[in-house]
Amino acid sequence: MPERQDGRDPGAEAAPELSIIVPLYNEEDNVGPLYRAIREAVLPLGLATEIIFVDDGSRDRTFERAAALPRDDGVRLRILKFRRNYGQTTAMVAGIDHARGRILVTMDGDLQNDPRDIPRFLEKIAEGYDLVVGWRRDRKDHWSRVLPSKVANWLIGKVTGVPIRDNGCSLKAYRADLIKRIPLYSEMHRFIPAMASLAAPRIAEIEVRHHPRRYGTSKYGFSRIYKVFVDLVAIRTILSFARHPFAWLGTIGAIAGGMALLYLLLALLTMGDPNRGTTIVWGGLAVLLGSLAIFSLFLGFLTHLVYAGKARYLTAFRHLSVRRL
Repeated sequence: MPERQDGRDPGAEAAPELSIIVPLYNEEDNVGPLYRAIREAVLPLGLATEIIFVDDGSRDRTFERAAALPRDDGVRLRILKFRRNYGQTTAMVAGIDHARGRILVTMDGDLQNDPRDIPRFLEKIAEGYDLVVGWRRDRKDHWSRVLPSKVANWLIGKVTGVPIRDNGCSLKAYRADLIKRIPLYSEMHRFIPAMASLAAPRIAEIEVRHHPRRYGTSKYGFSRIYKVFVDLVAIRTILSFARHPFAWLGTIGAIAGGMALLYLLLALLTMGDPNRGTTIVWGGLAVLLGSLAIFSLFLGFLTHLVYAGKARYLTAFRHLSVRRL
């Protein structure tokens, strides 16, 4: 095969600048209008763009209609299909893993997010932000969805320390090198800003349009409240340990050390007991718990040094990035 003058293989496709990731589940009537709306929004930008539709095990004709959409040189369409429904977060992670763009945008597939907001997200990324979150200020949903969402957003902000007003808005933009390092599972797409806070990113929140659902039915309900609560507890534990590892390990060491002293005292008090087995048991427990206390304290010092060094590196990298922009 002939080579180009620049030495690159003409069959090798250049990586896009922008990847737009859309999880879909039973959205057969929305996929066509959504694709056209995204193209109309991004073509004037002049960026090499790919759209990644992730069919999350739809039971209707979502995949067939997505596969029948026209392809052209302006925007490349890629389609991923799951054999069964795994949930929005898993579908989003699959799209993120397969995305090749430098900037990634995620959005819902129900036409409630407006693709015309995408250029505003890219402007914020160009200003130096690593993560831009959409805020559905005038949300067009039933109160039974809006009220629990407001309570959840307030609670998430208080628990995680990242005061985002609309964690549930799927319309977000990320630098790929940030979002690809964030582990996501269950319903944790709601906690991306909180998880990303460990990497010391610059986060912006902008007001976005929101439209009522025209086709299909909502996939959200009160059943998700329990999942969100469990994930919130997990996120709080992860963030607390990551930010203050010595506090957690030091607490474990202190408790183990206190119990070791208690069992040592019991062993000393029973030394004169004819039943030597009791003394051996108390003494053995004291040694085990004492070892756990020493191990926890040393591990706490080690993790503190690692985290402190990483924090200094991220701070220096952030200053370097800001100066370069």
